[in-house]
Amino acid sequence: MYRTGAEVFWWIGPVIVLIAIPVLDWIVGEDGSNPRDEDYEALSRDRYYRWCTYLFLPIQLIGLVIACAMWAGDELDLVDKIGLAATVGFVSGIGINAAHELGHRVERAERWLSKIALAQSGYGHFYVEHNRGHHARVATPDDPASARLGESLYRFLPRSVIGGFRSAYALERDRLARRGRGWWSPHNNILQAWAMSAVLFGSLVAVWGPALIPWLIVQAVIGVGLLETVNYVEHYGLLRRRRPNGNYERCSPRDSWNSDRLVTNIFLFHLQRHSDHHANPGRRYQTLRSSTESPQLPAGYATMILLAAIPPLWRRVMDPMVAAHYDGDLSLANIEPRKRARILAAHAVSTR
Repeated sequence: MYRTGAEVFWWIGPVIVLIAIPVLDWIVGEDGSNPRDEDYEALSRDRYYRWCTYLFLPIQLIGLVIACAMWAGDELDLVDKIGLAATVGFVSGIGINAAHELGHRVERAERWLSKIALAQSGYGHFYVEHNRGHHARVATPDDPASARLGESLYRFLPRSVIGGFRSAYALERDRLARRGRGWWSPHNNILQAWAMSAVLFGSLVAVWGPALIPWLIVQAVIGVGLLETVNYVEHYGLLRRRRPNGNYERCSPRDSWNSDRLVTNIFLFHLQRHSDHHANPGRRYQTLRSSTESPQLPAGYATMILLAAIPPLWRRVMDPMVAAHYDGDLSLANIEPRKRARILAAHAVSTR
């Protein structure tokens, strides 16, 4: 970057994620292949794929340290520092995705690595909420991370962020109480993760000074925003079926939007095979499959987050797809409550 003098390189994170990957997704297309059942055990045990997630952590943290040195210096002007913060924030968001993969594992070491990966974003409560909250309530009105039909990204973001925090707090408080421990226990998963953020940010500020604080906040907010925008895409408008007793059925591949775009799947540890992930959360990312039962997004996540940022365009593309998924009966969808009557009336569905 210093050699070329091209200031655009400080924005390389957004350029790759929001421009290069959507273009490559369009050129390369879909994967179209699933691992064979007979290969599942060997593929799951293959440590190459584990090291792909492990090695992302030092890359993530080394990049943050380098960025801090640049933010603290005088070599970059304000616009370049903002671009660097955006790039680091996008890396932080992908780091949350690495934490997502690691946090689902039963191995103790990988769970600790998940909390370390979350330190840069300060989003440590995600470790609790995603595994014990989101996966239990996904594709229901009770899940703050499941977007509703007619809900814009900008209404979803505060609902998901605040609701996810409240849910994580309640889940961890109740877990500790069942074990006879209080909130301030060293066994509190949220406090453990937040302590890692405090140590990381405190160490960086101690070395380079308090001028770093705004930049650390900006990159964390961008990382969290990227994660929550992906959450918005993954379950928009989808609702699990109810049993006769009123309880929701077990999550199936029908309850998550899927995309098999090859390039984005490589960058996001197959996160786009999200339907299989929710139906079988114990599967490692390399063993996830595409299913004909799953509703398919028209493009990869990198493209869909651009659409989500423009609500009229998003609704124009996605609302008909939700309707098609439910064969035109939107009473089966997860609808924004304040828009329910209007949406059902527009699609000629009785509100009774």
